[in-house]
Amino acid sequence: MGFSPFDDFMFSFGPIFIAVIFIVVIGFFIFTIVKGIGQWNTNNNSPKLTVPAEVVTKRSETSGGSGESSASTWYYVTFQVESGDRMELPMKGSEYGMLAEGDVGMLTFQGTRYLEFKRVIRE
Repeated sequence: MGFSPFDDFMFSFGPIFIAVIFIVVIGFFIFTIVKGIGQWNTNNNSPKLTVPAEVVTKRSETSGGSGESSASTWYYVTFQVESGDRMELPMKGSEYGMLAEGDVGMLTFQGTRYLEFKRVIRE
């Protein structure tokens, strides 16, 4: 049985296809790393602000956890400030658990980095 023109094409196209996929995957990782470093730098150069805010909503996002892998969970809280603007900030699970929707207090943040929320008791 001999080779057809299609077989010849696949032998020449296969390595090129694999190289393109490899470059796309590596490019995605590089893009993600550069974007993360840029956000970290932006946060570091942003002022630390403390403003009155209300906890509007909370959410968590879980990935993994099938088979032998462990699950990872990310926590986010949306705050509304006096101007009516809302911002969703990521935070640690221990801090997430201490907040409830409707809590009012003073939010301290730096860029997109949550720093602290001091609850104020309503009278």
